[in-house]
Amino acid sequence: MVDVGDKPITKRAATAEGFVRVSHELAVAIEANTVTKGSVLEVARLAAIIAAKRTDELIPLCHTLPLEAVDVSATLEPAGVGKGPHRVRVVATVRTRSRTGVEMEALTAVCVACLTVIDMGKAIDKAMFIEGVRVLEKHGGRSGSFIATSATPESSAEDQQ
Repeated sequence: MVDVGDKPITKRAATAEGFVRVSHELAVAIEANTVTKGSVLEVARLAAIIAAKRTDELIPLCHTLPLEAVDVSATLEPAGVGKGPHRVRVVATVRTRSRTGVEMEALTAVCVACLTVIDMGKAIDKAMFIEGVRVLEKHGGRSGSFIATSATPESSAEDQQ
């Protein structure tokens, strides 16, 4: 584990996003709130918050952090002409005052929310998959701020260079 004892306590924040591609049938069920296990988007949001708070238990060598806020949105993005498939988009922002950043907490929140969507919807759609998990931005600490390019999961690697 990295020794952060001599680093100053500063405000830190990180935002991550990820997507789950879902079938039209599952998108309709999510929108109508008829998935047998309950409200997919709300349960995914709650799972993300719990996951962010337990990141240090899941990722070896990750510091235990006093989280001040975990904000999560899980939304269904409908398919449309030229827009591609239905997707659930998860965005998590985590904030703290600590000696180390919260990128892993934001990413863990997003990943667990996406896995929750898959768990809740697998009876309807067995072909779901997670894509585009990344840090959108982070602030605070010695390295300052980072803001990702505007590239989306549909963009190719060449578009991001």
